[in-house]
Amino acid sequence: MTPGTRLRLRIAAATVCSLLLLTGCAAGAGDNPDTGYADREGPTVIGTDGSAESRVTAALYGELLTAAGTKVRIATTRYATPADTAKAVVEGEIGLAPSYESTLLRALPGGQTMPGNMAATLSMALPPGIVALPPAAAQRGLVLAVTRATSRRLGGPRSFADLKKSGDRLTLGGSASGAADAPSVSALAQAYGLTLAAAPASSAPDVLVLRSTDPAITRGGLVVLADPKEVAPPEHVFPLAGAPYADLTARNALARVNPLLTTEQLAVLAASVSSGEAPAKVATAWLRSKGLLG
Repeated sequence: MTPGTRLRLRIAAATVCSLLLLTGCAAGAGDNPDTGYADREGPTVIGTDGSAESRVTAALYGELLTAAGTKVRIATTRYATPADTAKAVVEGEIGLAPSYESTLLRALPGGQTMPGNMAATLSMALPPGIVALPPAAAQRGLVLAVTRATSRRLGGPRSFADLKKSGDRLTLGGSASGAADAPSVSALAQAYGLTLAAAPASSAPDVLVLRSTDPAITRGGLVVLADPKEVAPPEHVFPLAGAPYADLTARNALARVNPLLTTEQLAVLAASVSSGEAPAKVATAWLRSKGLLG
C-alpha cells in the first residue's frame, strides 16, 4: 500500500470518527487482536454484529473471498450493533463487514436517502477510502404482518393501505416495534390514513412489526403486507469495505452471491445459525447448493 493511500485512509477514519453520530471512537491499535487495520499487511478481517444474519452473511463473504484466493479471518469479537460494525470499518479496525443501507445512513451526518438511487446516496454519504459494494437481494428491514386469522377477519389485506378498509381500530406491536427504524403510528397514519394504537402488554397486537428475516414469519404462517410508500426504509445487506479490501477480485467474488441471497434465503440461513449451527458450516453448505463453491 502506498503512503498516499495510508494517509487518505487515516484521514477518512479521523473524519468519520468525528462525524458519525455514534459515541466515542474505537480502542487503540493494540487493544484487540482481532482488528485488521487498513495500513497493515495481512488478511482481510471480516467483522460482524451479534445477530445471526450478520454472522452468517460474514461467513458467506469469507468463503467466497477464500475461494477467490484472498486470505481472510472472521473477527471473534462481535460488535454491539450494525452501526458499531460500520464504524469499525471506517475507522480501519476491520477490513470488511455486512452492513445495511438505511441503518448505515442513519449513522452518517446528512445521510438522507435519494428515492430510487441508494447506490448514489451511499456513495455521497461515505468518506473517502470507504466503499459500499453492490447489495444482495436480501433485506433485513422491518415489515408489518398479520396472522392468517387476523387476515381473514380484516378481509384479506395485501398492503398497508388495505388495513384502512377494514374500518377497525387496530393495535400495533411485535418483536421489532421498539426498534429505532420501526414505522411509527403517526408515520403510518400520515402515509396510509391508518388508525393504529400501541398494543397493551396484556394482549396480542393485530399488526406485528418484525424483521423481514424473523423465522416467526414462516413458522407462524404470517401474512406480510406490502409497503408501496416505503414507510419502512430499505435495508438490503451489502459489504462495507475499506478500499484496499475491495479490489476487483473481491468485488467479483462477493457479487456472485447477490442475486441468489434473497430475504427468504437469508432468513433460513439465520434460523440455522440461531439454532446453534456454526455460521461457516451453514454458509459453505448453502454456497455449494447454489453452485458458488466447488
